[in-house]
Amino acid sequence: MSTQTSSKSSRSLWRRYLDFPLIWKLAIGLVAGAVAGLAIGEPITVIAPLGDLFLRLLKMLVMPLIIVTLIAGVSSVTPAALGRIGFKAFLFYLVTSAFAITIGLALALAVAPGSGLKMPGETVEGSEPPPVSETLLNIVPDNPFKALVDGNVLAVMFAAIVAGLALTYMRGSDDDRVRELGDFLRRGVDGAVELIFLVIKGVLQYAPIGVFALIAVVMGETGVESIVPLAKLTGVVYGGIALQIAVYTGIMLLFRVGIRRFFAAAKDPMLTGFVTRSSSGTLPVSSRAAEKLGVQEGVYSFTLPLGATVNMDGTAIYVGAATVFVANISGVDLTVSQLLTVVLVGVLASIGTAGVPGAGLIMLTMTVSQTGLSMAPVALVAGIDAILDMARTSCNVTGDLVGTRIIAQTERGMLRDPDTTDAPEPPDDSGTDAHSVSTAT
Repeated sequence: MSTQTSSKSSRSLWRRYLDFPLIWKLAIGLVAGAVAGLAIGEPITVIAPLGDLFLRLLKMLVMPLIIVTLIAGVSSVTPAALGRIGFKAFLFYLVTSAFAITIGLALALAVAPGSGLKMPGETVEGSEPPPVSETLLNIVPDNPFKALVDGNVLAVMFAAIVAGLALTYMRGSDDDRVRELGDFLRRGVDGAVELIFLVIKGVLQYAPIGVFALIAVVMGETGVESIVPLAKLTGVVYGGIALQIAVYTGIMLLFRVGIRRFFAAAKDPMLTGFVTRSSSGTLPVSSRAAEKLGVQEGVYSFTLPLGATVNMDGTAIYVGAATVFVANISGVDLTVSQLLTVVLVGVLASIGTAGVPGAGLIMLTMTVSQTGLSMAPVALVAGIDAILDMARTSCNVTGDLVGTRIIAQTERGMLRDPDTTDAPEPPDDSGTDAHSVSTAT
């Protein structure tokens, strides 16, 4: 009898845990991890594998998620509609990135965060980013399976888009056999989407433990050392990101998007991005948020993976601020030409860097070298990069969702149950309404 009672009690506790809102579980893990890290210090790094496991679980889902949702999404829209979506996504991401890096530069020039700090004695060898031409060429994989293994997101996206387009033409074929095979393959893709979202739902139940470990390790290694110039740089980056979030809010108001509903759905990916420091790793959570916002797969299956690769508004703010920080330490007053170079290189570099932890340092290395500044001060930025990376990644994934939500609203049939009823419907120039895709929520 006691055994049955204990079993029922355990199930009840587990059920209560599952029913407890994820955002609160993540918040508790975040606060508890920060307290534990500061209280215990360096020894807390012994629990690092718990955080690494969470990152691995998320990254495990990234490629399967991109493949199945992108094939499903592309095969649900016409090629003409896909071309419009891609153009709108690139335009939105590039414009907001240019705006973001300008915010970072303006705030840093006003605060001068590196003033009074001496240049460190040793230099930093930054990772050499690939040229833009090579990045664009590598979008077309010579071996899609190798691209999958290497984690080349753009190449995998290209292969998935080609497969989705082929599936679209199969389903619309005049040949009954080809059309039936296309419908059969589409049902398999829909089943794979349901499977991936079910796995995501399970992985997120482990998220609070992973969050606790990740934050505890970062706080344990960083400590509470308060170096004024570095604190200023941190303040500039976080302040710039707050302004960028305000810009997003203004854009959504222009399109009459429900702000409260948007952030209610976006809070989970924002917090996940803050903790994991990976736009790509947050894709599963961002996809769930897009579903909650009513965005169809035909949009988010393309815009979210693309945004995780090329949309780095938070990182752009960081690059602008950190470049001024490096110039302050080097005793260099940036010219107008150098500032324009920072904006241009920062925006273009975002295309060639992946949405993974530490990618911002690659962008910073490229920008600093292009402006002719010393690389030595980058060592100081690298010391607090984890703290800055948290906020900028959260901003990145927010920008991805804002762009996705707005693009969905401008495409007929790509937004279910919109939170605004007075927004004008866009003209239907695609010929047919998009086919909706059923996914797990």
